[in-house]
Amino acid sequence: MRAAAIDRFGPPSVLKPHIVPVHPPGPNAVLIALHAAGVGVWDASVRDGSWRPYGRPKFPLVPGTDGAGIILALGARVRRFVKGQRVYAVNYAGGFYAEDVAVEAENVAPVPSRLDLLSAGAALVPGLTALQGIDEHLRVRRGETVLIFGATGSVGTLAVQFAKRLRARVLATASGRKASTLVTKLGAEGVFDPHRSNAFERLEKLAHGRLDCVLALAGGGVLVQCLELVRPGGRIAYPNGVEPIMRRGSKVRMIAYDAEPGGRHFEKLEDAISEARVRVPIAALYPLAEAARAHERLERGHVLGRIVLRIRR
Repeated sequence: MRAAAIDRFGPPSVLKPHIVPVHPPGPNAVLIALHAAGVGVWDASVRDGSWRPYGRPKFPLVPGTDGAGIILALGARVRRFVKGQRVYAVNYAGGFYAEDVAVEAENVAPVPSRLDLLSAGAALVPGLTALQGIDEHLRVRRGETVLIFGATGSVGTLAVQFAKRLRARVLATASGRKASTLVTKLGAEGVFDPHRSNAFERLEKLAHGRLDCVLALAGGGVLVQCLELVRPGGRIAYPNGVEPIMRRGSKVRMIAYDAEPGGRHFEKLEDAISEARVRVPIAALYPLAEAARAHERLERGHVLGRIVLRIRR
């Protein structure tokens, strides 16, 4: 099968077309004919060797943690799925920059009826990260003021919608008119540019001097300043790797987490996608053979939503 893979760590140019074997599914796995795969910042860290979640690398290495497609084959013990079913899946060991991928059935779920396969290919890891941050770790409640810091990326755009569905007052960061318009349409009631010199003053005005909770999806000095507005007893959640800094003595709860897949989490995500009438912003679309260009675009930054590889039509 065709794949985009690396034979060594390095810049986007090391990501090249390959022909690799198709691995049949094990007894508890399914084989998926992929239509779309998401491209994440973590994929770039795998490609350049700065993050090695797969253990000792075996080249050629096929990146990609999530995507969507149609089930081609079932392992002998799989009963929850049928051939031809639309599914999306996650595998933190990679393998989604390819025409087909075998995934353990526990990490596979039916595509929510609201999503097409392109949107589903973009939505799974960002959706799990956003929903678990908003619902499980921050436990956002109706009427609370929540700041999504890093709101225009693949996780942030979904987090805005998930927080809005809970009838929270959502504030968001966005740089530029296009980004600001996007997060406003997704449900943010107040938007400010964290790169402006008056960013803190703008947020303080929007928040009326107080935040109940923050989902921090990007770091930096402006974030540290913004966190000063979190009330005593408030909450700050962030995916591992962001690591915001708080001054000593701050009486807020800091929660680091990683997105967890699995049946219960997939069911909650499906419900939230329906309740929020989720839109999945796709920033750019590339064919599998141009995965290196997708990574070049990723490294230029200011990605509104998620970059996606279209593998099949």
